Amino acid sequence: MNLDELLRHAVAEEASDVHLSQGQPPVFRINGTLTRRGDQPLTADDMEQVVDQITPRDARRKLEEMGEVDFSFGVAGLSRFRVNVYRQRGALAVALRIIPFRIMSLAELGLPSTLETFCDLRHGLVIVTGPTGSGKSTTLAALIDLINERYSRHVITIEDPIEHLHRNKRSIVHQREVGSDTRTFGRALRAALRQDPDVILLGEIRDLDSIRIALQAAETGHLVFTTLHTNDAPSSVDRIIDVFSPEQQQQVRVQLAATLQGVVAQRLVPRIDRPGRVVAVEILLVNAAVRNLIREGKTHQLPSIIQTSGRTGMQSMAASLRELVRRGVISPEEAGQDSSL
Repeated sequence: MNLDELLRHAVAEEASDVHLSQGQPPVFRINGTLTRRGDQPLTADDMEQVVDQITPRDARRKLEEMGEVDFSFGVAGLSRFRVNVYRQRGALAVALRIIPFRIMSLAELGLPSTLETFCDLRHGLVIVTGPTGSGKSTTLAALIDLINERYSRHVITIEDPIEHLHRNKRSIVHQREVGSDTRTFGRALRAALRQDPDVILLGEIRDLDSIRIALQAAETGHLVFTTLHTNDAPSSVDRIIDVFSPEQQQQVRVQLAATLQGVVAQRLVPRIDRPGRVVAVEILLVNAAVRNLIREGKTHQLPSIIQTSGRTGMQSMAASLRELVRRGVISPEEAGQDSSL
C-alpha cells in the first residue's frame, strides 16, 4: 500500500479521519460517514509497513509496552496528521485525524463573533466542550491564532499530541507535546506557571490534578483555554466540580465562579444545502448572575440564563439549531434530535 498516495486522496476528498486495520480496505470518514476505499483488504505486512513508516522510535517502544500510542506528523505540502496506533485482536490498527496546516479563522469555521471577546481577556478560564470529533481543537487553534495576530503575549500550549502548528506573529507561541517535550500534563502545567506565560492552552483537563492547576493558573492572572468531553455548558461546570471530593466542592465552586469566563459547547451537524457539516454552538458568558449560580450550586438554572441572555451574546444549542434550520442549512429532523428543542 502506498500510504502517501492514500493520504493525498483522503485530503483531496476532505476526509476528517482515516482508519487502517488488517483484513479490511482503508476507510475514510467524510462528513461524519465511514466510507471504504477500494476492495483490497490490508494485510499484516501492510500494517507493519505503515506503522514502521510513520511511528517514531520512542513511540514504537511505547506501543510495544502499552498497546497504544499517540503522536503526530506532517507531510510537506499536504497536511498534518494526529495518529493513534493500537492493537486489536492482536493485530495493528491505525487511526489518523487530518489537521490542515492553515489555521482557519472563527468566521471561516462558522463560529459566532462573540467568541472573539475571549481573546481580549487577560485572565480566567475558557472551556470548549463537545463530543469527540466536534472540532474543539480547531476552535482553540483559531482563538490562539487570533491572539497571536492581535496581541504581544507569551502563549504556552500543552498538547497530546501537538495538532495545529502556530508560527510566531505578534505573540511568542511555545508548543509542548506530552511524551516528547514533557512527561505529563500536570507536570507541564506546573512548569508553565514558572515560564512567564500570558496565555496557557491545555489540550484537555483530564483529572483532578490538571483541573486544580488550571484553576490555580486562572486565579493567578493567566488566561487558560482548555477542553472537556461534555455535551453542554452546565454539565461542564458540574463535571469540574464533581471531580473533587464532597468536602472540597464548595471551595471549588467559589474558585470556578471567580475564574470561569465562558463555556463554548459545540457539535457538527450534517448540512442539507451542500455537502459537509456545520457547527452548532452553545455559548455561556459568565456574568454576575452566572457567578452567583455557580457559587450557590444552582447550575441547573444556567440554561434559563443562557436562553434569556441572547442580547449579551449568549446562545443555547437549541437556538443555534433553530437558526440553522431557518437558514435552510440543516434539516428540521436533524435539529429535532436535540432533546432540548
